[in-house]
Amino acid sequence: MNASERIPMYQMVQKYLRDLITSQVLKVGDRIPSEKELMERFGVSKITVVNALSGLVNERIITRVPGKGTFVCDPEYEVPTTSPKRAVKPVNKTSGDRRTRMIGLIIPSIYDYFTIRLIHGIQQALNENDYRCVIYLSEGNIDKEKEAIKTCSKIGAEGLLIFPVDEELFNEEILSMKFAGYPFVLIDRYLPGVETHYIASDGRLGVNMAVNYLWELGHREIAICSDSPIQTVTVQERIDGYMNAFKEKGSLINPAHIVTGFEIGSLEQAETHPLYRYIQNRMATAYITLNGSLGVKIYQIARQAGLKVPEDISIISFDDPTSIIEGYNTFTHVKQFEQDMGYRAAYTLLEVINSDDGQHGKFFKTLVEPELVIGETTGKNVFSPS
Repeated sequence: MNASERIPMYQMVQKYLRDLITSQVLKVGDRIPSEKELMERFGVSKITVVNALSGLVNERIITRVPGKGTFVCDPEYEVPTTSPKRAVKPVNKTSGDRRTRMIGLIIPSIYDYFTIRLIHGIQQALNENDYRCVIYLSEGNIDKEKEAIKTCSKIGAEGLLIFPVDEELFNEEILSMKFAGYPFVLIDRYLPGVETHYIASDGRLGVNMAVNYLWELGHREIAICSDSPIQTVTVQERIDGYMNAFKEKGSLINPAHIVTGFEIGSLEQAETHPLYRYIQNRMATAYITLNGSLGVKIYQIARQAGLKVPEDISIISFDDPTSIIEGYNTFTHVKQFEQDMGYRAAYTLLEVINSDDGQHGKFFKTLVEPELVIGETTGKNVFSPS
């Protein structure tokens, strides 16, 4: 089957539930099959089922009632603007306390497509539950991250969503929140060895899918590129996934193809950059970039070097940069479902805030299953011996 014709499993789960509802097997107010039942029926992971249900919730086909289950919505019912779409159980407060109905979001920047889509999902979940969000930019600086955490606490934020700065030493403010039972959820990264709520894309799986697809196209000289200024947990996991993919194929890993720790400024001076010569000399025939903007830069450098994409080199990026590339309908990319990730992160935080045991119960650890979207920036390696 052509990869572009393959129906994602989460869509098959959605179709199954829609068919049950449209055929009146399930009526308004009926409880839908449990996550476990759907997992067993389709042989899929919990993440796939949760993705499917989240989509149907967004379409107002079903609704979740915390602690009770998920039910078929009334299509004629309009949610009042003064109340949340999904009710959140009131927090038990001592007399005199007043709820702020506000959470804090601490994130390095909002300059890329990943974070823009992530914030959109967060805002959607908060709007549905009548919560507000205050955003602080850490700019990748751990001291600014610490200050933002303190500020959010001072202004009365009920909990935090944190896209953490990643360094060798943990942010002790995050650890302090954990021990104090202050509600928070980490996004994209986690603290190795420390139990917290977190949600992230499965980077190892995403890279594995990218390598396997390029391998099928005959590419053997495959580079993985990151322009992250620090070696974050996310970057390291993806590099680990890259190395494991080659090991599974019994192929040697060329260290020269792990290209990290660089920065590309103006493309006007690109010809003096070491990466320009690397691309021009076709050291690799395919590139996996760990963010969409880097995928665009490599595409532009290749054009400057007189190479065509995908005739001469192939590119797969994490996240979709298609909208800023002229002449392509689709950029081959690893889709991370960042909007859904933000939506689920925010809803998880609200559940933690409103739970009886708060941070002392079971920790929610969610890895979102990515999807490889085949586009026009990848093609067969015409010089492949196969």
